[in-house]
Amino acid sequence: MNDLGAPGEAFSDDMILAGVGRCLDELDPPPEDLVQRVQFALALEDLDVEVARWERLDDLAGVRGGGTGTITFTVSDLTVMINLTKIGKLHRIDGWLVPAGQYGVEVRVAEHGTTSTTADEGGRFVLDNVPRGTTQILVHLGDTSCRRTVVTPTVVL
Repeated sequence: MNDLGAPGEAFSDDMILAGVGRCLDELDPPPEDLVQRVQFALALEDLDVEVARWERLDDLAGVRGGGTGTITFTVSDLTVMINLTKIGKLHRIDGWLVPAGQYGVEVRVAEHGTTSTTADEGGRFVLDNVPRGTTQILVHLGDTSCRRTVVTPTVVL
């Protein structure tokens, strides 16, 4: 008798599921950093945020493949467009917010912390020396009494 049971014996559901699980672990294992990426995404101090969505999925190809790439995120009444420029091992993020305004902007990079800036009246912001890694951008709209936060999906720089 082996792991599959005796010849001619029917397979139990548990045996079939265990076999499928072993096959998936062998052929398509989860990424090694999956737990860290999920924890990073869930670690927002203020869980009362709106999550932006990708405007165009094909823009992500420029992020990993070349020295620059443009990504656009949208949520209800806000559009966040960022241009990424790779400078050595770091990145520069040039961003624009529509509608324009002096909003607080943060970039979070897993295992590197947070860097903050403020967009100018035209909605433009720049974040220099952004390290490589799993990254999110947070935009804070309004003052502290009526603050709304929008967070982008994670991007791996």
